[in-house]
Amino acid sequence: MSPIAVREMREADVEAVSAIRLAGWRSAYAGIVPPSYLDAMTVEGDVGRRRTWFANPSRKSTELVAVDAGAPGGWISFGPYRGQLPGAERAGEIYAFYVRPEMIGQGIGRALLAQAHTRMAAQRLQASALWVLGDNQQGRRFYERAGYEADGGTQDDVYDDTTLTELRYRRALHLPGPAGRLGT
Repeated sequence: MSPIAVREMREADVEAVSAIRLAGWRSAYAGIVPPSYLDAMTVEGDVGRRRTWFANPSRKSTELVAVDAGAPGGWISFGPYRGQLPGAERAGEIYAFYVRPEMIGQGIGRALLAQAHTRMAAQRLQASALWVLGDNQQGRRFYERAGYEADGGTQDDVYDDTTLTELRYRRALHLPGPAGRLGT
């Protein structure tokens, strides 16, 4: 298998990223999020919102894609933590993270997450946090293998009259050492 190329998302990637996001939602959240909510999602609707958001010059997120055979196979969005993360003066947050369901297990998710961690650490962020649906066992296992742990933070989201709880996961980031390498 060839190395996975991770690069900055481009405006031309918006449609592919919207398709990845929609397929990711339908795969990861089937049996968790109500089918009526998932069925109402469309790539076209997501493309419009994503184009507006991507074009916003004041957005604080970084968007990366993992490219396979010239097309995005995964996408991650991250930036400063929205709020205050207890115990971390400077924290980052993974806002969104999806891999094409048929490509899960090929290292794309690991490559994207590693690049996000490297970039957050280069910004001198001490920790990375993310929110994951409590019933998303596959997602939780993936994050735990990547060094994340549930820290007790929770928040509720409502999807078509169904309230679902998200758990906050976090991990320490290793700040760059004096030689520019990630230190301990």
